[in-house]
Amino acid sequence: MRLYEQGRYDVIVIGAGHAGCEAALAAARLGMRTLALSIQLDAVALMACNPAIGGTGKGQLVREIDALGGEMGLAIDGTFIQSKMLNKAKGPAVHSLRAQADKAAYHRWMKNVLERQENLELKQGEAVELLVEGGAAAGVVLRTGAVYRSEAVILATGTFLGGKIFIGECVYDGGPSGLAAASALSRSLEGHGLGLRRFKTGTPARALGRSLNFGGMSEQAGDEDVKPFSFMNMGRDMGGNKASCWLTYTNARTHEIIRANLSRSSLFSGLISGVGPRYCPSIEDKVNRFADKEKHQIFMEPEGLSTDEYYIQGMSTSMPEDVQTEFYRSIEGLEGAVFSRPGYAIEYDCVDPLELYPTLEHKSVGRLFCAGQFNGTSGYEEAAAQGLMAGVNAALRLKGEAAFVLDRSEAYIGVLIDDLVTKGPSEPYRMMTSRVEYRLALRQDNADLRLTEKGRAIGLVTDARYEGYLRSKAELEGELKRLRETMAEAEAASAFLESVGSSPVGGAVSLADMLKRPEVSYVSLAAVDHGRGEVSALNRERAETEIKYEGYINKQSQMIERFKRMESKRLPADMDYQSMDGLRLEARQKLSQIRPRSLGQASRIAGVTPADVNVLMIYLARAR
Repeated sequence: MRLYEQGRYDVIVIGAGHAGCEAALAAARLGMRTLALSIQLDAVALMACNPAIGGTGKGQLVREIDALGGEMGLAIDGTFIQSKMLNKAKGPAVHSLRAQADKAAYHRWMKNVLERQENLELKQGEAVELLVEGGAAAGVVLRTGAVYRSEAVILATGTFLGGKIFIGECVYDGGPSGLAAASALSRSLEGHGLGLRRFKTGTPARALGRSLNFGGMSEQAGDEDVKPFSFMNMGRDMGGNKASCWLTYTNARTHEIIRANLSRSSLFSGLISGVGPRYCPSIEDKVNRFADKEKHQIFMEPEGLSTDEYYIQGMSTSMPEDVQTEFYRSIEGLEGAVFSRPGYAIEYDCVDPLELYPTLEHKSVGRLFCAGQFNGTSGYEEAAAQGLMAGVNAALRLKGEAAFVLDRSEAYIGVLIDDLVTKGPSEPYRMMTSRVEYRLALRQDNADLRLTEKGRAIGLVTDARYEGYLRSKAELEGELKRLRETMAEAEAASAFLESVGSSPVGGAVSLADMLKRPEVSYVSLAAVDHGRGEVSALNRERAETEIKYEGYINKQSQMIERFKRMESKRLPADMDYQSMDGLRLEARQKLSQIRPRSLGQASRIAGVTPADVNVLMIYLARAR
């Protein structure tokens, strides 16, 4: 193959999925001349699996991406067809927004944003070789022989890298949604010392809506009051929902068909070697592992307004196509289903994230950053969050400025990346609220208050976004002050409290103290709050949460302070763990491999015990 020079850039992003899009936009918006490469331009921001954004733990990530100046929140706000706030019956710490997307419209939105972005070029091409000079990434070579040189490279290859498709006994090289795999690049990466491993994910069949019997299912409508993801859209009329989802269930017949054909599943026949996601197993895996369950929930979710395809949520599979047809049609509402695409499993290459710094730069190859499913995660939101951080840190690295790292007390993004680079997940990683120690402080509604100042300092937050943030912050602070300082007379307060089933008071009481009571809401408080002015819906919600949960939030703040103290105890990058008396062998090995930045990070490494941490503290004290 003849090589030829095609250009020089500051940053090259390999892949234009959800990680690649955010990485390329962040780098370009920070002034880097950026090239984004996609193996197929129709794969830009492709929703190869579920056409939805957000969900439990994931909605928080999208709000954080938005607060920092990313694009995902704006894109889903502009293309949603159904929106729903999850976990409303629980506390505000776990409220999570989720929106069903118009799959094709989302792709068009993001592709158009990339095409119009200053400093950014979007090109179709397959990278087959990573160029490394002097121990640092220096560009890429495409299959055509085109050579693009750069100062930094970001790998955001998704499930394309070494992709292999499994549909029962049928196995072939391929990427998601019928696209081609990217196989040559894996050999180049391994040649440069990256340790690759195989992970697996999957997707269900798609059925045509005209063939479904919705009368046999229960409708799952969206919220009447549609809330946006982006803080730029707060207070705007988002319009109503444009489609519904539908709920049905597997049954004994479904399970019987699956069990009778387990030997034909790629997963159970031994064809698949990659590790799959624990929290999103295939239907044959669920039926086998949870044999006592009589049924499993199945959601029929529309893929868009310009298509009749429905995504069969909860039934990803690697079964042969004939078996798929049989077990899908055993489900109520799907008896006459016509299928446009079969379900499949896909194996792909990804890096061990223990090889990465918290900036997502590779430890062995300088100026090589990694993001998304290539780092062993699952989900569009996890990918986009990493892409944003990789793009930011690549730009800051080239500018010679301090890296941007969020810790576990600052953001879900901080938890996500810390888990990856400190613990090194052994299976595709999914963000969940249960992973977040300080989730009451890291709510989705206050992501702008936590992160917009940081995004502004980096240079990602626009003037319009920042001015809106300042107005909203001032309004919230003013309302909290007013509620805490405004007193209601005892007689009026007692009458109101008794009317809502709460005990009366013996004297004047502040509006805030009344609002702390579980029987009182911000809305009902209006009966005695005669000086109330216009306050945005977002800040009404935030004010109520801040006051009602003040005690818990204060306790969490104290926990965060203790956490910060541990994080502030920095460990030297060249610390010789192998020579430390008192450290167990496993701790020496893990500490030498991961090279934690702080005592706090060291304490979270699997295999490092509290006794090992004490040894490190003694060494730090002696060094001082």
